[in-house]
Amino acid sequence: MRQQKYKRESEGDKNERKKKLSLAAQIFIALVLAIIAGLLMQNYADFANSYIKPFGTIFLNLVKFIVVPIVLFSIMCGIISMSDIRKVGSIGLKTVVYYLCTTAFAIAFGLCVGNLFKGMFPVVATTDLVYEASEPVSFMDTIVNIFPSNFFDPMVNANMLQVIVMAILLGFAIILVGEEKNSRVIQGFQDLNDIFMKCMELILRLSPIGVFCLLCPVIAANGPAIIGSLAMVLLAAYICYIIHMAVVYSLTVKAIGGLSPLDFFKNMFPAMIFAFSSSSSVGTLPINMECVEKMGVSKEVSSFVLPLGATINMDGTAIYQGVCAIFIASCYGIQLTLPQMLTIILTATLASIGTAGVPGAGMVMLAMVLTSVGLPVDGIALVAGVDRIFDMGRTVVNITGDASCCVVVHNLEKKKEMKNN
Repeated sequence: MRQQKYKRESEGDKNERKKKLSLAAQIFIALVLAIIAGLLMQNYADFANSYIKPFGTIFLNLVKFIVVPIVLFSIMCGIISMSDIRKVGSIGLKTVVYYLCTTAFAIAFGLCVGNLFKGMFPVVATTDLVYEASEPVSFMDTIVNIFPSNFFDPMVNANMLQVIVMAILLGFAIILVGEEKNSRVIQGFQDLNDIFMKCMELILRLSPIGVFCLLCPVIAANGPAIIGSLAMVLLAAYICYIIHMAVVYSLTVKAIGGLSPLDFFKNMFPAMIFAFSSSSSVGTLPINMECVEKMGVSKEVSSFVLPLGATINMDGTAIYQGVCAIFIASCYGIQLTLPQMLTIILTATLASIGTAGVPGAGMVMLAMVLTSVGLPVDGIALVAGVDRIFDMGRTVVNITGDASCCVVVHNLEKKKEMKNN
């Protein structure tokens, strides 16, 4: 009887494992089918845009709907479970330092590879180019905008930095009030967190459909033709994306995080595919949370590090800016000097704080980078046509960087606790 029971349990475990793997497999199949269907529907791009894309938009809207409550309640519950304001400060400092260091390295790497490929970049005519860049926000305005002036505005506008600040303030206040007075409040927030987590679980079951409906119209509208003369620029960016993930994240995850890079990328696979098809770091947040928790990262770390990363970690975007800055400069016949490249590194690193994790945000940052070294902002029009193709790759790098930070911070905090005990 006991043997049969164990046999049933082991079979149950196998079935559960199959189910877990099946979502990743379904997302991958959806990705492949989307590429094939998109290529076949190149003459029917309007149909794909009118009748397939809306279902992808519905899915993305559902994901975005769940992001704000997930971030708010998961950060609050994470802070409350730590019961120590100093520990929150320790995790926050490690996270910000990691993100800023990897972003600075990413743009420096993008500039290096851009210079290596410069001889192969096409020289595109720059006459009659027009691009209207949105007005850049000053550094001090960015700092001011982090703090909400209204309780509901951050949630209505999905301003992730302000939502994070709200969650931190409320979490700190609950800790300081004392356990005797706030036990019912804590239980209420934990219940709400569980409810929204369950909602997220239900929405993520639709991921394969969402991936197909988001990616198919992009392939149908763009296809291989749009890449055309910019193939070398795209190739340079994607080589940077792959090397940065394979080298930087593998090293940090292995050396500081104590996790096998193969296990890391295997667990990250569903989130990476979703990020590639949606081009939204914020939209990928719920899936990313699930992926890092499978790697053994505690909820108190993931619920704090990932939302912050979706807002300020822009490694992929930094690589894109480095490569595009070199390409745009070469089209205008301008040779960037070392001081100008250092200015680009500094500007892009600081601009990454406060840039919204939504599709197209990289264009705003690129305008700031070009302006900082006196390059014509109109040059963005050269790459605007294929920005979505760049965006798909850079979002994958951004969310993978968020997850690597989670693994690193979790392991450092674990070692710190063991040392103190």
